[in-house]
Amino acid sequence: MNFARDVVDAAPPERLALVELGRDGSRRAWSFGEVADGAARLAGTLARHGVGRGDVVMTLIGNRSEWVLALVACFRLGAVALPCTEQLRAKDLRLRLAAARPALVLVDERNAAELRAAGADGTAFPIIEIPDPDLLAGDPAPAVELAPGDPCLITFTRGTSGEPKGVLHGQRYLAGQALQAEHWLDARPGDLVWCTAASGWSKSARNVFIAPWLRGAAALLHDARFDPAERLELLAREEVAVLCMAPTEYRVIAKRATLAPLPRLRGLVAAGEALNPEVLRVWHEATGIWIRDGYGQTETGQLTGTPLGEPVRAGSMGRALPGVALRIEDGELVADPATVPTFFLGYLGAEGAVEGDAAAAAEPWRTGDRVHEDDDGFLYFEGRTDDVIISAGYRIGPFEVESALVAHPEVAEAAVVAAPDEERGAIVRAVVVLRDPSAASDELARALQDHVRRETAPYKYPRRVDFALELPKTASGKVRRALLRASDAVA
Repeated sequence: MNFARDVVDAAPPERLALVELGRDGSRRAWSFGEVADGAARLAGTLARHGVGRGDVVMTLIGNRSEWVLALVACFRLGAVALPCTEQLRAKDLRLRLAAARPALVLVDERNAAELRAAGADGTAFPIIEIPDPDLLAGDPAPAVELAPGDPCLITFTRGTSGEPKGVLHGQRYLAGQALQAEHWLDARPGDLVWCTAASGWSKSARNVFIAPWLRGAAALLHDARFDPAERLELLAREEVAVLCMAPTEYRVIAKRATLAPLPRLRGLVAAGEALNPEVLRVWHEATGIWIRDGYGQTETGQLTGTPLGEPVRAGSMGRALPGVALRIEDGELVADPATVPTFFLGYLGAEGAVEGDAAAAAEPWRTGDRVHEDDDGFLYFEGRTDDVIISAGYRIGPFEVESALVAHPEVAEAAVVAAPDEERGAIVRAVVVLRDPSAASDELARALQDHVRRETAPYKYPRRVDFALELPKTASGKVRRALLRASDAVA
């Protein structure tokens, strides 16, 4: 098997593969023939620098064509791609460099200073800074034959608690995306699919171009910062058929932009955190489309999705994808790795070593996420096992309280965690970001408490409400609850 040969080279060369929108306002359409040729030549350039099968190539590039070509070039050579998000700082980069020990780094010129601050000076490994006129000047390199368990891709966990860990995926991860691409993403031949995740995150590695291409669709790349109004304008202008965004992006657009019908849009999907019912309602009223939620982890890839053709259930992350065996043990979601086609090989250890094959170990995979299931098999995320709040004997999942808070017109964002309490063991603490920060007051805090009492069971209301200008988040937008739990004060 070889993704570059079997998918990219095998596609009709004239078929649209990429639409690239640059920060400078430029637009370029790439055919599969152009991508195949560019990736083969970039593979030749990497080979000329000594990169071979099994070597790690780290990229620090935005959502631009060089990032896509670099990954396809790695797949072609059998090299291991380590895409990094541009939001990483020197400390984060040092961690990745030490864990993965790359043979070469491709870096965007706008990120070169941060890479140097991490201690990379080009002596331990070559560094290619883009744009580089010679990047695609290499002789086309042939595609090597690979096995499903051969290493392919490294992504890092998001570090919501503790240091991020390097997750090594095999070649099966690429082909295995066909399952979610068909049953959740629903990409179809001729579609333009836009997964807005920044390069370097798990969802970008699988859904920006891999899953769409497996289904004969094209991918949209937009190399610019998130702007709610611009996002909507581009959806209409480029006639996007399927949109995959983070829940945070859906929430912000619903709050800060004016949604309108998008005639060419057929599908909306989200994954990463559960979506609030209010956000689902706003998007459906404007577009006539329900956002279909899904669930997966960096280690597993996609595990669930709201089924096509079935009504969306607010708060649900759908059912297990066809053939994927999931069960609930003591409230925790557990997967059978043998049934997950995108399950990882293992974590990076000292000097890049990987202990065995995680999927072959046949041990149940405990996700660390608490869920519950309804009578129809739909799963509902409650929180991480360490996020569930136990107050006076009650178990309280933060998501329901957060959903009630963000439905209040004054609230832009909210996060809920436990705070210690002598009588109850713990109480619900809400950290709230207001649409108008100047509105913060004790009176508004009481109003929010009353609002949650009305929207949820009375015992779930936040006995403590703190106002903040922003929530602490990972680079991908996930709330870092561990930081909120560790500190009683929020700036």
